[in-house]
Amino acid sequence: MYPRLAITLGDPAGIGPEVILKALTDPTVLDRCQITVVGTRQVLRRTYDRLAAITSLADPNSLDLLEVPTEDSEWEWGRGNRASGGASFAYLSAALDRTLAGEFHGIVTGPIAKSLWKAAGFEYPGQTEVLAKRAGVERFGMLFAARSPHNGWMLRTLLATTHIPLSQVSPVLTPELLALKLDLFVECLQRDFGIDRPRIAISGLNPHSGEEGQLGTEERDWLIPWLEDERSHRPSVQLDGPVPPDTLWVKPGQAWYASTQQGTNPFFDCVADGYLAMYHDQGLIPVKLMAFDRAVNTTIGLPFIRTSPDHGTAFDIAGRGIADATSMKSAIALAAQLSERRLRVKNSASS
Repeated sequence: MYPRLAITLGDPAGIGPEVILKALTDPTVLDRCQITVVGTRQVLRRTYDRLAAITSLADPNSLDLLEVPTEDSEWEWGRGNRASGGASFAYLSAALDRTLAGEFHGIVTGPIAKSLWKAAGFEYPGQTEVLAKRAGVERFGMLFAARSPHNGWMLRTLLATTHIPLSQVSPVLTPELLALKLDLFVECLQRDFGIDRPRIAISGLNPHSGEEGQLGTEERDWLIPWLEDERSHRPSVQLDGPVPPDTLWVKPGQAWYASTQQGTNPFFDCVADGYLAMYHDQGLIPVKLMAFDRAVNTTIGLPFIRTSPDHGTAFDIAGRGIADATSMKSAIALAAQLSERRLRVKNSASS
């Protein structure tokens, strides 16, 4: 049984409709899943009519579409407004309703503009928080995954904190928060990626991981004791750290660009299965440096799979036919892979 996935258009004034229509021209994208696009045919048709002459796009008439009524509005590519923000929220809500009702196994979300959600009256930090609230979960995390095009190695990075000001990171970080994120990470690696005994590298917060209190005291005061305690009651998990934030990314960078395949190079045995970063930019600058065109944002902790391309609405290039669909293809492929694994485990348990 192939998993059923919903793909939301995101903000219609951005590149979401374009990269979706581009991704769906690739037959390999449809090999392992059934796809329903959630949005409005008028948006897809307008995108197709404008761009099909200059780039390859799937014909909207050939797609399975869940039509979502939205407020009629004039909008221009690259110039989103309150109505386009409201439309993107409506697409997500419709996909979520059907997924919670059991119609879909996972959701792939197109990019939205948070400022336009706010303009439309929806006060959420992002799509992740909407999904978690509607699904009734309090334990969730933002994981970024990307497969190297050079050798097939997979980078997995979890953020301990997400969309908060840098000045709030240290007060928000606590042993309790990190324990929650680590629980989610271990569960995800074991259940969704099939890594029974994962190795996880955990970043320090301060330069040089605090240099024994000379450059910050969080590591000395609680992070190192917390990590030692976690090691004692997680014998099946190897926890490295706290690794200084700058050197944390040396091995994954080498692994990403290695010219030999993972199974033939013993170097890969020294690289972690996952990386836990303390805050947004600490984790995402290296992810985007290595994998900007193919990284996937995955919400872990939900009762269903959710992935999203690791880029925004790109209003500056919307409507020009030059948007790269690689990240959208990767998001669909990962959603299919993870949903298929959950289905297989569920069917095995019930048989």
